[in-house]
Amino acid sequence: MAISVARLLPSMLSSATSSTSNPKPPSPSSPFSVKTHRSSKQTTTNISRRDLLNVGLGLMPLVAIPPPPSTAREVEVGSYLPPSPTDPSFVIFKADPRDTPALRAGNVQPYTFMLPPTWKQTRVANILSGNYCQPKCAEPWIEVKFEDEKQGKVQVVASPLIRLTNKPNATIEDIGTPEKVIASLGPFVTGNTLDPDELLETSIEKRGDLTYYKYVLDTPYALTGSHNLAKATAKGNTVVLFVASANEKQWQSSQKTLEAILDSFEV
Repeated sequence: MAISVARLLPSMLSSATSSTSNPKPPSPSSPFSVKTHRSSKQTTTNISRRDLLNVGLGLMPLVAIPPPPSTAREVEVGSYLPPSPTDPSFVIFKADPRDTPALRAGNVQPYTFMLPPTWKQTRVANILSGNYCQPKCAEPWIEVKFEDEKQGKVQVVASPLIRLTNKPNATIEDIGTPEKVIASLGPFVTGNTLDPDELLETSIEKRGDLTYYKYVLDTPYALTGSHNLAKATAKGNTVVLFVASANEKQWQSSQKTLEAILDSFEV
């Protein structure tokens, strides 16, 4: 409950004015008094404990520090993201420390990827965002999510490196083969489980000083969708996994779009 200072002050000032126009000696039982001077006359205005308490309650919401709001915007990304310099039919999302707890903590390096302008960012539940465990999370968390009802959805998942290897600052190659990495991270692609025979294709891509493992998966029982594309790399103390998902209807019309989004992902 917040008591407005703007509402309290007029009544207090009115009380104070009334007291100075008809001055009365301070009550012996009141330990608070304020002396005011007008011309050569000295008057005393009494302020009760109750008045001071009310002012204090009114000031409390002014000094309270609320938690930082989520930056997820449930509007089309084309209304606020810039066009992609490589393909104007897409916009470009560049993550920065304002976007996620892990980026603010320095656990994840900034990443970027393209999106169709009609997609919308969706909110990540606090318990899944890693907000409660930064900067030393033991389990993977979701960084950001975007979706379009007609085309599919994408999400960025981050995993502590130590969950996959004991080697500090390991590369994705240090962790193991593409098959070994996806076996560890598969449940975070599908939302439940990943069988080895659901992995249709793997490939390796080099970009700058990072190596990316890419995957095509046919996942008929996945919670995320019957078709999943994934891309993983390691940097610092984190493995970053990008996932694009679609159901059968979305896949038929948007396979090329989802593949372009996946290809654009870069840490």
